[in-house]
Amino acid sequence: MLTPPRTVVRREAGLYALERALQRRGFRHVAGADEAGRGACAGPLVAAAAVLPEGRRGEIEGLADSKLLTPASRERVYAEVVDRALAYAVVVIPAEEVDARGLHVCNLAAMRRALASLTTRPEYVLTDGFGVDGLGVPGLAVWKGDRVAACVAAASVLAKVTRDRIMVEMDGVFPAYGFAEHKGYITPEHSAALREHGPCREHRFSYVNVAAVSGRDGRPPRARRPGGHGPEEPMERSGASGGTVGVALGEQPRPQTPVGEDVAMEGGVR
Repeated sequence: MLTPPRTVVRREAGLYALERALQRRGFRHVAGADEAGRGACAGPLVAAAAVLPEGRRGEIEGLADSKLLTPASRERVYAEVVDRALAYAVVVIPAEEVDARGLHVCNLAAMRRALASLTTRPEYVLTDGFGVDGLGVPGLAVWKGDRVAACVAAASVLAKVTRDRIMVEMDGVFPAYGFAEHKGYITPEHSAALREHGPCREHRFSYVNVAAVSGRDGRPPRARRPGGHGPEEPMERSGASGGTVGVALGEQPRPQTPVGEDVAMEGGVR
């Protein structure tokens, strides 16, 4: 039995080269998955998946790793991804679930759920950095995937924009922490606010820096424990009440609507 010749895709071939090579091998629908918020000590973990169409319609001007884009460029690319994608999905994991299950478990579960939620079933999956098993289709973990594969870059933008919007909304509920600026990552300003005010219910109490100032030995506030009530803190945001929440599912055709690794870890633009 003859084996097909090996396909070699070079990084310098461009953002779309890997998907085009897979499509030439018969994998028409290639999905990319990525996350945002892994390095943050506050706010949710957000994972996204996207399938871009073949050909020129799947080529989005300015598409790149979300960390390399300005906020305005990310918003523009987000709208293009939502408008053009054959399918996309975004999954939000609240901070309390990250504390309860662990970051890596939540990360894998979120990407797996985002991929499973795609209304166009992928025939091949590309993920950023590490593999995700249990998908039922072949896949490849790509180092710096959001800079190598267009579908992973699209997922990176979906996740980043979604999470940034959540953090800006959260800033209105907890204005003392500056969430709209640092998006929950560890900055000098955020650390100073933690020391002055202590953590709020949207912080991740399993993180060392939050546990150190919580006065609770790493335990979350009563409002976040089963059966607990915390009148001193506001109720959860709509759509984030104690479990994994899937949002922003989409499939073409649809009307246009106004989404790696974390910025603080890479020193990129937030």
